[in-house]
Amino acid sequence: MSTPEATSEATEVGEVATPVVTSATAATPPVSTAKQVIYCGVCTLPPEYCEFGPTLDKCKKWLQEKHPELYERLHPISAVEEQLAGTSLSETNKQSNDSEEKKKAKEAAKIERELKKKRASKIIITRIARNKRKCVTSVNGLENFDIDLKKAAKSFASKFACGSSVVKNNLGNDEIVVQGDVSDELVDFILETWPVVPEGNLELTEEKKSKK
Repeated sequence: MSTPEATSEATEVGEVATPVVTSATAATPPVSTAKQVIYCGVCTLPPEYCEFGPTLDKCKKWLQEKHPELYERLHPISAVEEQLAGTSLSETNKQSNDSEEKKKAKEAAKIERELKKKRASKIIITRIARNKRKCVTSVNGLENFDIDLKKAAKSFASKFACGSSVVKNNLGNDEIVVQGDVSDELVDFILETWPVVPEGNLELTEEKKSKK
């Protein structure tokens, strides 16, 4: 008669028998169900208890960097506020950039208008007869090219050794009146002294004394 399969081996005296597990009776390794606990890298407490410590702000920053999902779950209001702040900052930067672009566009448009105005502006040099032997020369439009009229009048007086001054004309605008007939010489002098003035923008005219 056969005997049942032995489940343990004989041991020496004083030793406890050690069960022998055969391939038929080998058990499946147990599955660990232990929950992983996260500890704060600042205060070493679980993140749920960081608010009770003195380093909450530092703890929140650490948690946001290392475990953003847990941070949003534990501090939902802070996460929303940060998102709103980020959105607000982005909108502010966008508005600031738009404002700068509009400002630059306005400045460019202004410069373009001024250039067009200068290109269309004329400097009128008029010979005006006072009597048979005396005449003066008036100059209008230098201010359109950012030329200081008082300095220009002084330059004319020095160049032609004659009287030169800024006066109001019949329209109430400033003009330079130079004593003597120096209209042709003025054209050359203006072009040499102020290169910003195009030659085509200079115009010579003559105003004769009306007969009585």
